[in-house]
Amino acid sequence: MLEYKVTARRLDAHGSVAACKDAEVVLDTDVKGRSDAFNPAELFLAALAPCMIKSIERAVPLLRFDLRGVEVSLHGVRQDSPPKIISVDYELIFDTDENDRRLELLHTNVRKFGTIFNTVSAATDSRAE
Repeated sequence: MLEYKVTARRLDAHGSVAACKDAEVVLDTDVKGRSDAFNPAELFLAALAPCMIKSIERAVPLLRFDLRGVEVSLHGVRQDSPPKIISVDYELIFDTDENDRRLELLHTNVRKFGTIFNTVSAATDSRAE
């Protein structure tokens, strides 16, 4: 079983920082918001993207998939009361000459083997191109 550890600390009334391993991410914890950092909802969406890309990276050599690039676009909808993300849509855009059947196979791997994806899949809709 894998375990993960992240720590976060308040810098001031305008922001915080999260850290793990040798990395840090500036967090928007300002009540008024700030444009140079991820707020909690954006950070939540951002966690899905590398999960999906990492699943793709794992599957590409196994499937002998010819992939030049991939882009993940995410959109979340938040309700106010109670505050929560009620839906997440994503789009995977592949730069490849692979056929639709092979694209769907790669997409299936993303849906099946992504840790974060599986954690939030009940609220996730998808579209792959």
